[in-house]
Amino acid sequence: MGENLHELTTEMRNAASEALDQMTSLEIVTLMNEEDKKVAHAVEQVLPQVARAVDLISRALEDGGRLFYFGAGTSGRLGVLDASECPPTFGTDPQLVRGVIAGGVDALVEAIEGAEDSAELGKEDVMRSGVRAGDVVVGIAASGRTPYVIGALEAAKARQAVTISLSCNPTPDISQGVDVSINIVVGPEVVTGSTRLKAGTATKMVLNMLTTASMVHLGKVYGNLMVNVQATNQKLRERAKHIVMEVTGASYEEAERHITLAGGDARVAIVMKQTGLSAEEARERLNQAGGKLRLAMEKR
Repeated sequence: MGENLHELTTEMRNAASEALDQMTSLEIVTLMNEEDKKVAHAVEQVLPQVARAVDLISRALEDGGRLFYFGAGTSGRLGVLDASECPPTFGTDPQLVRGVIAGGVDALVEAIEGAEDSAELGKEDVMRSGVRAGDVVVGIAASGRTPYVIGALEAAKARQAVTISLSCNPTPDISQGVDVSINIVVGPEVVTGSTRLKAGTATKMVLNMLTTASMVHLGKVYGNLMVNVQATNQKLRERAKHIVMEVTGASYEEAERHITLAGGDARVAIVMKQTGLSAEEARERLNQAGGKLRLAMEKR
């Protein structure tokens, strides 16, 4: 596997940065900025595949499945990051979207590079995580050939989970037999092989899309408002109040009162304000609408 490493797009030398160590600070950051501008365009090329993945994910979550990210190094950390931001942003159960990194939690803050070389470890982590039919597993590897990710995807397929691969090379090994393959070709890095740069940025952008678009389909967003936000700190409590004000036209004091009666749930507060229902009745209407505020508001 190592003999053709240099052939990977993510491992090639970038002609524009060959004199990187002789550049001024401004020249370095200017070059990095120019290279970063290419990332959004590269992501644009794979939007049909990303949309297909979103459809599979949102359908699975609607049917009681879960979303798992498996990756090593930077890819694994980005998966864990995206998963960990779903509960505070969309009010989801922490088990709904989960990130698994080769080497475990310690690998988040300390590089455990050897862990990525074991396909067996990837398979074991899939089993340990309880992946089952109806779940979705996204294998993330900038190189497209990380053994840990290959093993995880193979085990997920064996368990009849939906499988999606995400890489930054045009012909990745991890795409073999998956339901959707997303390959973002961002080109050689400013520092050769440092996929925490453009490849990492591209990966973060796509992960943002996968969870955000899926949560929109699940009704966690009303218009473009984060109505399912969990008011767990002062900033988020204020955000919840202003969301109620924005949707209903309530005053700050009215929004605060409804949020309090709703136990901090902006959706319940909105239904209460718009319908005159009690908190319990508003919550029941939301439950009948599958938690989707728009459907609850339309229900007569």
